[in-house]
Amino acid sequence: MPQIFPRRANSLVSAMLWGGLVGGVALVIVAITLGSSAHTTGVNSTPEQPVPFSHGHHVGGLGIDCRYCHTSVEQSDFAGLPPTSTCMTCHSQLWTSAAMLAPVRQSLQHDKPIAWVRVHDLPDFTYFSHRAHVNNGVGCESCHGRVDRMPITTQQKPLTMQWCLACHRHPEPYLRPENRITALGYDPAGDGIPGHELREHYGIRKDNLTECVTCHR
Repeated sequence: MPQIFPRRANSLVSAMLWGGLVGGVALVIVAITLGSSAHTTGVNSTPEQPVPFSHGHHVGGLGIDCRYCHTSVEQSDFAGLPPTSTCMTCHSQLWTSAAMLAPVRQSLQHDKPIAWVRVHDLPDFTYFSHRAHVNNGVGCESCHGRVDRMPITTQQKPLTMQWCLACHRHPEPYLRPENRITALGYDPAGDGIPGHELREHYGIRKDNLTECVTCHR
């Protein structure tokens, strides 16, 4: 009976199988790398804002507390953005003619909110509550980084599911006392309160933190 396929066909099929396997592994590695890269997660992204507001100046330099502008962070799921009247508390007296503050003056004049661009923007299918975190010992710095050192606000954390779950599984290193929630540069070791004691103090149950409905409702 004549041979249908040449002898080299075995080598060709073997090479194709190995090539497919290597290619599949390479695709998985590329997908994982891209999925955790700054290009995908937005780490270090700095959206252009209508006003070049500097947390470094207002928080780091002037010592303004987070809650002065983000007034609803303890009572609402959303931290909230300050109304223009809050900005004008100071800027009706200081830098009143500064060109960079023209959008602030126009906002007040026309009673139209400033169109700030969200820096930390979670997907719509993710539920996140600021009050649930800040009222249970998680400081602003844990997610937003050292804003007191940022001339322009930049996303510091990946905000991925993996990143969130790491904290939900082991929240102890990220907990702090109530009077240190908005503190920047907080040192858990220096405060002297162990994380497991703070977890018990806040009544945090870790078994509930990794349930799907906690973040996806």
